[in-house]
Amino acid sequence: LRAVAAGYYHSLGLKADGSIVAWGTNNYGQCDVPAPNTDFVAVAGGYYHSLGLKADGSIVAWGYNNYGQCDVPTPNTDFVAVAAGDWHSLGLKSNGSIVAWGYNGQGQCDVPAPNTGFVAVAAGEDHSLGIKGYPHGDLNGDGCVDQSDLGILLGDWNCTGGDCPGDCDDDGDTDQADLGILLANWGEGCW
Repeated sequence: LRAVAAGYYHSLGLKADGSIVAWGTNNYGQCDVPAPNTDFVAVAGGYYHSLGLKADGSIVAWGYNNYGQCDVPTPNTDFVAVAAGDWHSLGLKSNGSIVAWGYNGQGQCDVPAPNTGFVAVAAGEDHSLGIKGYPHGDLNGDGCVDQSDLGILLGDWNCTGGDCPGDCDDDGDTDQADLGILLANWGEGCW
């Protein structure tokens, strides 16, 4: 198996050939992987529903759908990760944004602004998590390498001693190497 996931009373396994095996309680079809059972790259298990991420970036959802947790919003494209909570689902888009759907009684589908820069998602019973990652050169932590970062770097030019806000390469100073890193990553994360 390449990956495993656990729902409330069911389990999922992603095989090396891209198919999903499922076992356990199947009272709502959460173990009935829809055809074609091919080209999956990730799996997630919710309370009574399951998610599979296809190699083409689309999400397939099956099982109990009482709150719309299996109704993947359109466009169902460009996803890179999935997570399933009890009654809600999450998809991470390739542009770093999170799409959430299903039950939202505790705000678990309300992704905080700015909905950018995420690199991972996870879902709990009534909550959701997203991890943000920042590209090299993002000196102000907004997820985007742009003019404001260049201003920080230039304002910190020739800083030495290890406490340099413009230090992109973590070598303790701000110099031409840091400018090169910032310019090489210019525009990254700015969607």
